[in-house]
Amino acid sequence: MVVGIGEIVWDVFPDGPRLGGAPANFVYYSQLLNQKSFLVSRIGDDELGKETLIQLSSHKMIIDYIQIDKTHPTGTVKVRLDPNGVPVFSIQENVAWDYLEKSPALQELARQASAVYFGSLALRSLQSRETINWFLAQTRPDCLRVLDINLRPPFYSKELLDSLLRLTDILKLNDGELSTIGRIFFPSLSSEEAISRELIKNYKIKLVALTKGQNGSRLITADKESCHPGFSVEVVDTVGAGDSFASVLVAGLLLGKELDEINCEANRLASQVCSQQGAWTKVKI
Repeated sequence: MVVGIGEIVWDVFPDGPRLGGAPANFVYYSQLLNQKSFLVSRIGDDELGKETLIQLSSHKMIIDYIQIDKTHPTGTVKVRLDPNGVPVFSIQENVAWDYLEKSPALQELARQASAVYFGSLALRSLQSRETINWFLAQTRPDCLRVLDINLRPPFYSKELLDSLLRLTDILKLNDGELSTIGRIFFPSLSSEEAISRELIKNYKIKLVALTKGQNGSRLITADKESCHPGFSVEVVDTVGAGDSFASVLVAGLLLGKELDEINCEANRLASQVCSQQGAWTKVKI
């Protein structure tokens, strides 16, 4: 059983809105991989919120843990694509997913989870930060805590990142984010391998998953490493690619697969996502 907790948003592209948000993307692809998957998020009592439930249900996703907020709107993000198809985000503040609430049902879900996928963005508000930290504290010792670093200025700080890294078993980030983490925590280090290994040592992280766009990815543990060059595709946009990568990574780790096999399968899925518009695409598993 895997859980994605945090933001669900409507990514507003120039040609219209599409459902997204890192935890929601992760759960969408985890379900396609036949993982029992649950999304924990919060939407507004508005038209976008109603459409969210319709979309989730149409994809046969479980909506039992989607909270309804009577005060705050469903989250939206304006997305602009650069010439390489890489998204630039303008994220609406003070929205429903900033106000996640604790509940006995969430506590029970946490205790059953084999893996939890969470990101730094959803902890920008005090209430959601407290709820997500509480949720993680309810998980079993063998539950994989998977942190998706989402460095979206101004929604992070050194103190927040430090606290999140201390909760993390698996760290997923891209090469640009790794460089930023290096400047913040290890300014004397420059290579991606040195920064990754310092993170593993200092924060007792089990695995660093580094995505590198068209250059593939690296999976690094204390004593193993897997590199994959990626698959050549015509990129439409990269929205959701990292989350699809993470879904394969988590599924593979839970099944005990070797790193090279996981890395290849994760790159194959992510390349399919990059070749289509939006975060939720039709892919061959």
